[in-house]
Amino acid sequence: MISTYLKPLDEVDAARADHLAFVDELEKTGYAVTAGRMDPPTGGIILLDVDTEAEAHEVMATDPYVVRGLASYAATGWHPTRGVLAGYQRAR
Repeated sequence: MISTYLKPLDEVDAARADHLAFVDELEKTGYAVTAGRMDPPTGGIILLDVDTEAEAHEVMATDPYVVRGLASYAATGWHPTRGVLAGYQRAR
């Protein structure tokens, strides 16, 4: 999922602790493979382990950034075939 911030960075950062707690939970449940903020900070990327685009949107619907209207997410499908994630196995 690729996010785009919809509000000024100071408003996004005011909700960042809640967003990071949400991402922590995604990691614990095996949904988030990796995540990080873009540079410059205009959004972020969360690599999800899901089966469908609909599931990805469902998972991200409760992100505090989405709930508070601070960011939107676009899904991009991807199957790693090279590098450190080649042969990735689902954790859950």
